[in-house]
Amino acid sequence: MSLDQKPVDETAPGPVPPLPGEPWSVRSAGPWTHRDLAANGARFHIAELGEGPLVLLVHGWPEYWWAWRHQLTALAEAGFRAVALDLRGMGGSDRTPRGYDPGNLALDVTGVIRSLGEQQAHLVGHATGGTLAWVAAVMRPSVIRSLTVVSAAHPRHLRRALLTDRRQIAAFEHVLGFQRPWIPERRLVADDGALVGEYLRAWTGPNLLPAEAVAAYRAAIRVPSTAHCSIEPYRWLMRSMARPDGIQFARRMKKQITAPVLHVQGASDPVLLSRTALGAGEYVSAPYRWRLLPGVGHFPHEEVPEEFTAELIEWVRRHEGR
Repeated sequence: MSLDQKPVDETAPGPVPPLPGEPWSVRSAGPWTHRDLAANGARFHIAELGEGPLVLLVHGWPEYWWAWRHQLTALAEAGFRAVALDLRGMGGSDRTPRGYDPGNLALDVTGVIRSLGEQQAHLVGHATGGTLAWVAAVMRPSVIRSLTVVSAAHPRHLRRALLTDRRQIAAFEHVLGFQRPWIPERRLVADDGALVGEYLRAWTGPNLLPAEAVAAYRAAIRVPSTAHCSIEPYRWLMRSMARPDGIQFARRMKKQITAPVLHVQGASDPVLLSRTALGAGEYVSAPYRWRLLPGVGHFPHEEVPEEFTAELIEWVRRHEGR
């Protein structure tokens, strides 16, 4: 997939992007509270806001917790305890030398739920975070009250598409490029993360990400070791296809998911094709809702935050008493 040159939306409201040479931190100021938690042998940064039933928000690549800024405030106002997590190797969380396979990353997520003092959570995941939501619901079903999966196919469907669907393979051109040693990391941090900015522009629909979001994600990828750690899950994905661990993982994911699932997909997503994401309900024995958003790209929670958040809040409210 080629990267187009759509302009950044410079008129969108929000915090002023960091200027060149200025210090930058993942712990952006706001109504939320930042803190660190220990879980699954690592330290994780979270931002939390509100009180009530827990909704845990897990970002995708190349984002970090700040991707959920719209949902944090809306969920808190709706009476939920909203927590946005930085995945292992990204944002303010630990960058460990190993542990980037989906099973271990899913245990990170469920471990954070327990470290928050909760027995269950509504789990929301985008892209990589969405994949981990599927996996967590299989590995630790008692911890998951409901799932909201965004821009992420069921792992078995993604595996099949990457083996048989030329269009999906082409859409994953960047993932294929990540398989080389060290070169991808150098490209991602070069020119102040310019390549990340190009990806973000190419992967959105007509509603572009605001300038401060592009600047923030370009800054986040330049935090030492982030470029390497953040693409390790993609290296595992492709390199494990024919290995025993990858085959065993695919078999394990045949298990039916017992949590209700809201599956949100942008119809114009050029990274995860709608036809790859479609049909995940075959692995869900609970209520399943497929929501295809016309004109939306890879980042529904940022491209159409009001529409997406309304869907999310309605879903978690409906399944709160489960």
